Amino acid sequence: MSDQPSSPPAGHKPALRAPGSSQSRFQVDPVAEAAAAAGVESKGRFRVVNFLSPSDAAPDAGVNGDTVRSEASLHSSTGGLSHFSDTHSSTYYLRTFGHNTIDAVPNIDFYRQTEAPLGEKLLRPSLSELHDELDKEPFEEGFPNGEELTAAEIITAKELSESKGGTVKFGWVKGVLIRCMLNIWGVMLFIRMSWIVGQAGMALSCAIVLMAIVVTSITGLSTSAIATNGFVRGGGAYYLISRSLGPEFGGSIGLIFAFANAVAVAMYVVGFAETVVELLDSIDALMTDEINDIRIVGTLTAILLLGISVAGMEWEAKAQIVLMVILVAAICNYFIGSFIPLKSKEPQGFFGYNGRSSAIMMENMGPDFRDDETFFSVFAIFFPAATGILAGANISGDLVDPQSAIPKGTLLAILITGVVYIAVAISNGSCIVRDATGDDNDTMVGSLENCTDAACTLGYDFSICKEGGCKYGLLNDFQVMSLVSGFGPLITAGIFSATLSSALASLVSAPKVFQALCKDKIYPGMHVFAKGYGKNKEPLRAYVLTFIIGLAFILIAELNIIAPIISNFFLASYALINFSVFHASMANSPGWRPSFKYYNKWVSLAGAVLCCVVMFVINWWAALLTNVIVLALYIYVSYKKPDVNWGSSTQALMYNKALTHSLHLTGVEDHIKNFRPQCLVMSGYPNSRPALLYLVHAFTKNVGLMVCGHVRTGFRRPNYKDMMNEQVRYQRWLLKTQIKAFYTPVFADDLRQGAQYLLQTTGLGRLKPNTLVFGFKNNWRDGEMKDVETYINTIHDAFDLQFGVVLLRLKEGLDISHIQDEILTSQVKAPGMKDLLVSINIKDFDSDSSKPSSKSTSCQSSPVQTDTDKPPMQLSPADEKLLTASQQFQKKQSKGTIDVWWLFDDGGLTLLIPYLLTNKNKWRDCKIRVFIGGKINRIDHDRRAMAALLSKFRIDFSDITVLGDINIKPKKHNKKMFEEMIEPYRLKEDDMEQEAAEKLKAEEPWRITDNELELYRAKSNRQIRLNELLKEHSSTANLIVITMPLARKGTVSSTLYMTWLDTLTKDLPPILLVRGNHQSVLTFYSSPLFIKCFIQYRLCQSSFTVLNRKNVC
Repeated sequence: MSDQPSSPPAGHKPALRAPGSSQSRFQVDPVAEAAAAAGVESKGRFRVVNFLSPSDAAPDAGVNGDTVRSEASLHSSTGGLSHFSDTHSSTYYLRTFGHNTIDAVPNIDFYRQTEAPLGEKLLRPSLSELHDELDKEPFEEGFPNGEELTAAEIITAKELSESKGGTVKFGWVKGVLIRCMLNIWGVMLFIRMSWIVGQAGMALSCAIVLMAIVVTSITGLSTSAIATNGFVRGGGAYYLISRSLGPEFGGSIGLIFAFANAVAVAMYVVGFAETVVELLDSIDALMTDEINDIRIVGTLTAILLLGISVAGMEWEAKAQIVLMVILVAAICNYFIGSFIPLKSKEPQGFFGYNGRSSAIMMENMGPDFRDDETFFSVFAIFFPAATGILAGANISGDLVDPQSAIPKGTLLAILITGVVYIAVAISNGSCIVRDATGDDNDTMVGSLENCTDAACTLGYDFSICKEGGCKYGLLNDFQVMSLVSGFGPLITAGIFSATLSSALASLVSAPKVFQALCKDKIYPGMHVFAKGYGKNKEPLRAYVLTFIIGLAFILIAELNIIAPIISNFFLASYALINFSVFHASMANSPGWRPSFKYYNKWVSLAGAVLCCVVMFVINWWAALLTNVIVLALYIYVSYKKPDVNWGSSTQALMYNKALTHSLHLTGVEDHIKNFRPQCLVMSGYPNSRPALLYLVHAFTKNVGLMVCGHVRTGFRRPNYKDMMNEQVRYQRWLLKTQIKAFYTPVFADDLRQGAQYLLQTTGLGRLKPNTLVFGFKNNWRDGEMKDVETYINTIHDAFDLQFGVVLLRLKEGLDISHIQDEILTSQVKAPGMKDLLVSINIKDFDSDSSKPSSKSTSCQSSPVQTDTDKPPMQLSPADEKLLTASQQFQKKQSKGTIDVWWLFDDGGLTLLIPYLLTNKNKWRDCKIRVFIGGKINRIDHDRRAMAALLSKFRIDFSDITVLGDINIKPKKHNKKMFEEMIEPYRLKEDDMEQEAAEKLKAEEPWRITDNELELYRAKSNRQIRLNELLKEHSSTANLIVITMPLARKGTVSSTLYMTWLDTLTKDLPPILLVRGNHQSVLTFYSSPLFIKCFIQYRLCQSSFTVLNRKNVC
């Protein structure tokens, strides 16, 4: 006898255990009582909880707070499933609002999708645990819809958990502001801004800078909106665009944006190398020649920058700070120098700010375009200087708080750099003339009558520069800022700092973006570059790739052609960021809730349009090339359909459009011309009856709705969570096999009840099924007759609800699930096979008793999963035929015929389905042959009438056969086989008492009475005769489509009706029994209005003919 547990100390809750369980469910980490007494909620309130063994249970484990499960507690050694009981009998549950409960209060950690540096992902108690009956086995927990972890997110979670505590993170100043300012203050500030002022003048130069600021500011606002709409991981522009617009746009932009940054490294390094080579040339110290020296210096510089980047983000950030100090010192040096005029600098065009500088300002206010330059060409030269606004966002994964850092740092950097650019433009235009000779002897001699330039008022005559050849002034000297500065070498250091900082920022940005792109596995074969090293998970492989790309362009040393393409790549990214905000706002998704409120969807749209306009202004052929590349990558990613779900605005807008169109469609009345077969296919699990699925898909693809209905029955209580998971799984299978259909399972007591549920509730508005499709029940005589009764009553229910009905019969059968089960059980399952196996119900519509449905089947499109290392399992001849037959509609049909036996007018569905089939490529080689009933003495007349009708319907046919011998008595041996078939199901009421017969009929309503058999003798003989004619005329057809005979409900027993269907379709090629709902689905009129107008026209024409007047109708 086991010892009784000792009583816990007073004031503590005992370790309660579930009945029959040897251990309690959870172990709860205690929270410090001192913190609780002080009224402070402990930071450990929500903790990871683990399974507790009896020996580890402490009597004083009860504490205040709530117990919350972590991910680890879901997946135990038993596969994540465990029994649980009431909160008062299985675990310690802490007090919430004064009550003991498993229910948890709101907590941010419940809403994380992966582990993050800001906290650990926890799972709240599931609805099953809170709602299900006691001692019931809960469902295996998964993630809510849309919260599944992608492969990239799992890797991110693992990396973050490994590196937690050792990562280097930056704030908004060091991580975003400094980075963006260094990238925007490029060499353009020192060696091109003065030339731009000389060409465009002060006014237009400021306009150029302001235009660039408008574009970048709008993009900065859009970036801020996206960055504050949820947690931002690494990947910069790629992450922002892909999570907003989806993988198609994100994947295309991510690739070209990473490539543009890689080539930008070469651009900045070559700019640095050119300056160094000029200095070497000035002291006559060239190593070889200018081009090769640029290559040598550029290669050495790239290697040095690579070393800094590989050393880690911390070293790179320190280098950026040093470069920033130098750059700011150089800018200050220029402005200080502009206030210190020197007489020696005046011949070179610099006069400083003095009483007469207003003349220089007025002269430089307007434009003076030379060398075929225009406003837009000058703007195209300047704008690349503004393409560094995403430098901070590109390292979003290395920021402490990207949501706060990106808006503040980016917008402030745009403001500061914009003010500096405008200040430099005004300063240049106020104290430097456009042309100067540099000669001290070009002073004014005599009167100023013939001299109108601003230099003349300052005592210099530079009029000779109008003939060309001057080397100084705004238009001639790119080193004017060195001339103006107080200390010239500091400007050179500033140029070095600007180029190296921009190159370093691009060298860091490109690998970070590329690493994020590779983690998402958008493109095949790139995952090798996703691996990170060190505490910050630096993408060393991507660094090397970026270095190789940059080095290749450095060695080419001809970047005049590639530079516009790079600018256009950046602008394409900006345009899509702006469009992302507009798109997300228009989608009106509840998930679009950016905390940054200073944006407007129409302003963002205007920004996107402006970016596109600027692309063509800079270089129209480069803009076209960029758009072609983006479009090609977009088409590729759309075709590949990566398995990711990021909740993009594209999905939200798609939902909005679908909802809007569905609502609009409900207000449109049905019309014959717009009829299309919308099929509810009773397929069971979709992959268990491929022949049925692929045949229906052939005539509904891109035409009508197709829903795969599955009725799940059983004696167990319904497992709705399992059914929901399977619905998602099989819907993915349909998408993977490119079958355009929906999978809809239901729980029901029997198949008829489930079919009624589906017939009445499936669909949305006008998007509802109008045709019920299922397989013929080949094994109906081997099973219980109540199943036959259910099967036939389902047909009656469909007709009662005004559905058309289609039955498919293959003589081999339809259900192949037992073959899949045999193959899977005969082989050793490979790792991961568990995820591919799904349970299959034993009973279903067209299952055969000789081929029982399996308990498991594969989700793959192929019905047979074989191991290449093992010999294939030997199937029985019957199963081999069944397997072959199940695949016959997946391949292109050989030349042959589709024989349409249109015996009764059902509204035209019997004729419409074959016509839709022949429109598909797989059935295009098949011709339609039409068979109709008629009288022997009117065969020609009936054939012509049918030919005229088909011509009006615009349906091509190869032949029309009128059967005049349908009513001839069938052959005796066939009649005998029919009698033998129905013999076991006859009531034979003449051989028993009336009361006994009535009782038996009530208990077994499927019994065939003698009166019923005699009443429908002629109809029975017709089915036998039709089978003879079908074998005679259509035994070689690819497919037979025949009007399905009807049985009056309540009069014809289910077994007699089933016998008719069996007799009619026995021993034939694939055959479709079709019966529409007797509403017309074909018309030869354009519209009812056409009929009315045509009649009015004919009446008008007749009236004018009678009156002998001119026809003006």
